[in-house]
Amino acid sequence: MDEPVAAQQQAPERTPSAPAAPAPRPGRLATAVALARAGLIAAALVAVYYLLPLDRPGQAATTALLVCGLLVVAGVFAWEVRTIVHAPNPRLKAVEALAATVALYLVLFAGTYYLLERSAAGSFSEPLTKTDALYFTLTTFTTVGFGDISARSQAARVATMFQMAGGLVVVGVAARILAQAVQTGLRRRGGQAAAPRADGNETEEPP
Repeated sequence: MDEPVAAQQQAPERTPSAPAAPAPRPGRLATAVALARAGLIAAALVAVYYLLPLDRPGQAATTALLVCGLLVVAGVFAWEVRTIVHAPNPRLKAVEALAATVALYLVLFAGTYYLLERSAAGSFSEPLTKTDALYFTLTTFTTVGFGDISARSQAARVATMFQMAGGLVVVGVAARILAQAVQTGLRRRGGQAAAPRADGNETEEPP
């Protein structure tokens, strides 16, 4: 009679495994730091644009700048997507990645328009300074189009069409890729957080 009771007492108790804990949201300090870092990245890229000596106009130089710049933008974006997946706070890292990608994209086309105007006067409706080129780039990217500055030459119009098409890619495809990278990073964090909890729920055999 005592054997079943003893067997029941020696049987290890099993506790149901706890569900995976949701990824914690970043605090206010981390959010503020991420936003400040994103602003500093954009400001640094604009400062580099103004400091670069873009004094070698020419069709070849302009084309090389545009092609190489687009490759750099694509490379930076791919690297940012990878860092988002492995970042402690994927959402905040995505904000930094978007700021860096958009700022680099805008600065690239602003430099292209500036060189186009210097290599072929009359490419735009008025001579462009660096500020004018950046202004035209922003109005084109945001689809505002005040019309005070417009592309006149064939090369300037082709560059503007490339920017319009690239803007659609940045807003649509790139934003979707960043969102998917954030979700992947959050699932990865949730899996890492659930592993210690599962280990902690393992029952120990009685001595």
